[in-house]
Amino acid sequence: MARWIFTLVLISLIIRALTRFARGVLAGMNPPREKEPAAVPLARDPVCGTFVVPSRAVTAGSGSGMRFFCSEKCRRSYQGK
Repeated sequence: MARWIFTLVLISLIIRALTRFARGVLAGMNPPREKEPAAVPLARDPVCGTFVVPSRAVTAGSGSGMRFFCSEKCRRSYQGK
């Protein structure tokens, strides 16, 4: 009777060790993905239609009337209209 219990415990431990090993191998084959870069809202240049990052754009106006431009040339062209 004690021999059966010992055999069952030993088999259970072997099965547990093999499943943990297999999980570790599978986890190593699929490394964690890097975080995706955060999306940055873009503004469209009203003159040439280029999309620009507002923090790096040339601007004209203020408040809700602020316009974003890709270059000084586009801003001058817009203000000349």
